[in-house]
Amino acid sequence: MQETVSTEAPLIPRAALFGNPSRRGAAISPDGRHITFLAPLDGVMNVFIAPRGALDHAKPLTHETKRGVPFYQWAQNSGHVLVGRDTDGDENFHVHAVDITTGHARDLTPHENVRAEIAKLSRRHPGDVILSHNARNPQFPDLYRVDITTGAATMITENPGFAAFAIDDDFNVRCAIAFQPDGSQITLRPDPASGWVPFLQFAPEDAMISGIEENFAPDGTTLIRSSAGRDTSALYRLALDTGEQTLIAADDRADIGGVLVDQITKAPLAYSVNYERNRYVALDPSVQPDLDYLDAANIGDWVAQSRTDDDKLWVIGSNADTAPGAAYLYDRTAKSLEKLYDSRPELADAPLAAMHPVIIEARDGLKLVSYLTLPKGSDATTPGRPSRKLPLILLVHGGPWARDEFGYNPYHQWLANRGYAVLSVNFRASTGLGKSFVNAGNNEWARAMDDDLLDAVDWAITANIADPARVAIMGGSYGGYATLASMTRNPTTFACGVDIVGPSNLETLLATIPPYWESIRTIFQRSIGNPDTADGLALLRERSPVHLADRLARPLLIGQGANDPRVKQAESDQMVAALKAKGIPVTYVLFPDEGHGFARPENNIAFNAITEQFLAAHLGGRAEPIGADEISRSTAQILEGADTLR
Repeated sequence: MQETVSTEAPLIPRAALFGNPSRRGAAISPDGRHITFLAPLDGVMNVFIAPRGALDHAKPLTHETKRGVPFYQWAQNSGHVLVGRDTDGDENFHVHAVDITTGHARDLTPHENVRAEIAKLSRRHPGDVILSHNARNPQFPDLYRVDITTGAATMITENPGFAAFAIDDDFNVRCAIAFQPDGSQITLRPDPASGWVPFLQFAPEDAMISGIEENFAPDGTTLIRSSAGRDTSALYRLALDTGEQTLIAADDRADIGGVLVDQITKAPLAYSVNYERNRYVALDPSVQPDLDYLDAANIGDWVAQSRTDDDKLWVIGSNADTAPGAAYLYDRTAKSLEKLYDSRPELADAPLAAMHPVIIEARDGLKLVSYLTLPKGSDATTPGRPSRKLPLILLVHGGPWARDEFGYNPYHQWLANRGYAVLSVNFRASTGLGKSFVNAGNNEWARAMDDDLLDAVDWAITANIADPARVAIMGGSYGGYATLASMTRNPTTFACGVDIVGPSNLETLLATIPPYWESIRTIFQRSIGNPDTADGLALLRERSPVHLADRLARPLLIGQGANDPRVKQAESDQMVAALKAKGIPVTYVLFPDEGHGFARPENNIAFNAITEQFLAAHLGGRAEPIGADEISRSTAQILEGADTLR
């Protein structure tokens, strides 16, 4: 047992951090008459509906009993809500149309083993929806126009092998997107004589952060993002007849993020840029007063997550580091902001800790945008610098084509409250920071991408933030892989590690990707290694932690969902078997009703309870005792290492 970290802040219960929120995911109906949100019904997250202005009269619209609703969206007719559901995390989503008056739910995709998505909704056709699903071909989903009331479906486009489509408000399929073997991206348009004709191409180095937008304007233009001829992805207006591109907005530090467009003319009104923090910039003077009002409202970083058809009312989601998410109704005419709810009111008086953006320089000069959270009160003298060295958790994001952001993060708050410094790093291959940055990760899994993580740890040690003898690495998906890769590549750097649904064998990972990712296989191969070539196969094997299991020298905890379609259970099973064959202890927890991550709060809380004890044993942090039924209420199966948790 390491020296225990002490702090005066009371322990925040795990259930308050990782249990169901009271409400989240608010949206307003297109006609502005109703507000919907997700909230627990008998412990399971369901869609609730209320008249605008009367949230206290909300009633459940769905009645899921096991696994919460993963996504939902208002239909344009304002009379139905479209709701997704899968089975035990298998990500074979069905889309159901729920009548808001009768509560009747109709499965719009009644097929076995189908994965469906909402592809397009339009105010011009409020009674219909365009869905994509792979009932015909598991690899390439087709497009169907579906009557929301009756469920009658008509295929409008058969997919010959494309990654995506772009559809206008009249439900015309205007473009298709395909990735080529060299990693380039081609945009094609339909041609009556030839089928599909290429008209726009992005080079391999631009393909990951460039592409056409679904904002087809009446004047024959649309929007595209492109990093061609520059490093960060900029916003352009594209003339569809001539191909002429006109620059609208760019930022030299980060890619253009969200774009707020006029819902009728499709003219861009504002855009966001997220370097250290997310900020909106007006393009049209008409929205400048709105941005000014919301920026001055002191609600943290915000996003307009739902808008009425007349654009007079916006549902605003806020994101602040020391305040769990809240939702507001913003009246653009009255310039008023009505709070709809706090997602976790039980944390209102909790000792939440500030998050500090920091820029860490990698050994080759790349700037790593990172976020540091310290135990509350530990940096009272100098904010962002503790008065003494602390055990550190390096928390690695998934993807890797994603990024960490500023704001409320339950894992940062949980771990900081237990006495740890918590550091999240946007290592190379993270998105949003330009093409040089994302492409710097190509063929650098377990090499330069790992070096970035090591450089961040060295920075924290040099800055007297981290105790070098008490550093842990933890993450999910790619973050789980990074945990395995770094602990086998650098056996004595980390005191312990936590891998959540992380791949251990890159060869089998690529061999078992979900069929609906077939159209983007070239992205994986260009970034990780191509198993169809001798050099690529050698690279995959060299960078696979399963083949280096005998180098692992510190305690490891693995969590896995049995139904994970992205990182199969076999990935964790292989690693555990390799460790056992070498006589290396490992703790392995399997959840038979989970997929890629732990969605059911009972399971998430149980795994985090196990993680908390594991970290306390090896780093010396504080731990909330495991409740009498905290594990038994979950489906956790501790397949290896149960004795280490007693």
